[in-house]
Amino acid sequence: MKVYQTDQIKNIALLGSSGSGKTTLAEAMLYEGGVISRRGDVGNKNTVSDYNRVEHEYGYSVFSSVLFTEWLGKKLNFIDCPGSDDFINGAITSLNVTDTAIMLINATQGVEVGTGNLFRYTEKYHKPVIFLINQLDHEKANYETSIESIHESFGRKAIVVQYPVNIGPDFNAVIDVLKMKMYKWAPTGGAPEVLEIPDSEKEKADELHNALVEAAAENDENLMELFFEQGTLDEDEMRRGIKKGLIARDLFPIFCVSALKDMGVRRLMEFLGNIVPFVSEMPKPITNDNIEVNPDASGPASIFVFKTSIEPHLGEVSYFKVMSGKIVEGMDLINMNRESKERVSQLYCVAGNNRHKVSELLAGDIGATVKLKETKTNHTLNIKGCEYVFAPIKYPDPKYRVAVKSANEGDEEKLGEILNRIHEEDPTVVIEYSKELKQIIMHGQGEFHLNTMKWRIENNDKLQIEFLAPKIPYRETITKQARADYRHKKQSGGAGQFGEVHMIIEPYSEGMPNPTVYKFNGQEFKMSVRDTEEIKLPWGGKLVFHNCIVGGSIDNRFMPAILKGIMEKMEEGPLTGSYARDIRVCIYDGKMHPVDSNEISFKLAGRNAFRAAFKDAGPKILEPVYEVEIRVPGDRMGDVMSDLQGRRALIEGMSSEKGFEVIKAKVPLKEMNKYSTSLSSITGGRAFYTMSFSRYDKVPPEVQEQLLATYEAEQKED
Repeated sequence: MKVYQTDQIKNIALLGSSGSGKTTLAEAMLYEGGVISRRGDVGNKNTVSDYNRVEHEYGYSVFSSVLFTEWLGKKLNFIDCPGSDDFINGAITSLNVTDTAIMLINATQGVEVGTGNLFRYTEKYHKPVIFLINQLDHEKANYETSIESIHESFGRKAIVVQYPVNIGPDFNAVIDVLKMKMYKWAPTGGAPEVLEIPDSEKEKADELHNALVEAAAENDENLMELFFEQGTLDEDEMRRGIKKGLIARDLFPIFCVSALKDMGVRRLMEFLGNIVPFVSEMPKPITNDNIEVNPDASGPASIFVFKTSIEPHLGEVSYFKVMSGKIVEGMDLINMNRESKERVSQLYCVAGNNRHKVSELLAGDIGATVKLKETKTNHTLNIKGCEYVFAPIKYPDPKYRVAVKSANEGDEEKLGEILNRIHEEDPTVVIEYSKELKQIIMHGQGEFHLNTMKWRIENNDKLQIEFLAPKIPYRETITKQARADYRHKKQSGGAGQFGEVHMIIEPYSEGMPNPTVYKFNGQEFKMSVRDTEEIKLPWGGKLVFHNCIVGGSIDNRFMPAILKGIMEKMEEGPLTGSYARDIRVCIYDGKMHPVDSNEISFKLAGRNAFRAAFKDAGPKILEPVYEVEIRVPGDRMGDVMSDLQGRRALIEGMSSEKGFEVIKAKVPLKEMNKYSTSLSSITGGRAFYTMSFSRYDKVPPEVQEQLLATYEAEQKED
């Protein structure tokens, strides 16, 4: 296969909601470029892109697929991304390593909620976008409605380059207002017949052509002057203006295709080859040390691994982008994240499940290699002496969680290995081994996301697993001051055990002054702080421990033991066994025995005194509360609001944005269980949400009573 130079390479992400036809389009482009000899079909499960077993089983894309085709002497690298919001990692990964996005719009649906979500990511990464209205051959296709929804959602920077002459099952022609020609296809698609625009379409075509000329001219002062002088621009001048507008995100061209019938695909590829930016024309990537890296084939060799997968018969495959220099087979590189040596023994250009061996890849290109020893997703590999390290790709916080366990108790170790591998392949699957909850928690983007992972584990890895409701990481704290003492005494022949501890506890808040005096039942307890230990707790909050012993009633050497006893109860709170937080403890008195006192005695005395004081200190259970942002069509707003009220949500704001309503709320984590499924059901899959941890809040009294009763019942069972 030909080795392409940096100025012959273009990297493009295929984005769009589920069902918009990305995989079918990819198939047509690879066929037109001669990379495959026949077009596969999603329904027949024989496309080069959706080739994993789970994708055949479910009928939709789960993984992003790296692809390439060759056209007009250029190499077009594509990444076909899943459309479901549950598999958003594919789109985010792709936008980090590509330079342009094609946003497919299903002509029967127009702009969907998922489309808007994906477009926001293109904004975040400042990527050029081409809108592609697909499925114009469908009997329910509506071009005008699709255009209106694009303009309503994304503004008038979206400019028509093509429009269909006819839509529905008879679709076979478009008017191209850049070329000012009509393209017409035979029923089999492929190469079009290029015709003059018919008189019936001339007025509309001229109007749209002029709008495109103006939009192109607005992006270049020289072109604007030419436009004022001549009243128009020629095709090359328009191309120059469109490219500048694309790069600046001031112009979003709109094209038309039927990917299924291979109509319009060649013209789209011609536009991609001629106009969309090369790697070298886009902003340069920046290393962790703020060094701009030029995609120069003569620079030091450096690659960034953006995806890892396990492939049948190949093992672990690492997909990478050449950030600088030239990569050749047999090259030794240094993994900058692991400080280890890796040998690139084989190089491939990838077309889904087809791999083409190459001898070298130059800066800007995308390829794959196999069997790297320690390299994982987000790692940078360099030639010796090069110090580039690229920042890891950042993914959204998880929105859905389940507890997972193997059906057979002896398979826990195997399950752990599989879960870690799945995280490597899909970084939005986050695995948490929770000591607190005594569960393995699998976090993901939605119920479909994690159910898909379950299918893979049970069918690919042949390990039966169970999904359980995850426990909630509650916290315990106190709301008032309390005093308690406890004497631990044990005599069983020989040396005994003796330790007595008197303590006062109270709620802790940042900036509190040291205690001086407490009052309980009319009695004053004066404090003289001799020593303080402030412990920042791993689970949040603090424990502040004051040694206020005067007169040597407890020797200093027993203080660590008392603290250890208190910490044991902080790790297993007296109310529900949850972690406790934000408490200040003063040890002000006690007793010891010259022979029987030891560390275990004072640890037990401290633990039991703390437990007794805790229960008298107005104990409260705290629950994790999440900040939730929901984007929903206006006609489903009332239903979504009603559902949120039933989830103890605190609505903090509502606004409108690009055709959708935006709800911001604080919702307890307990109430978010299976919310993604409920929201999809309420809105017909037309809404999506994000969530992130906000804070811990006190649970309502009725919820606390229920939690206490449940915990008490569990303790009795144990």
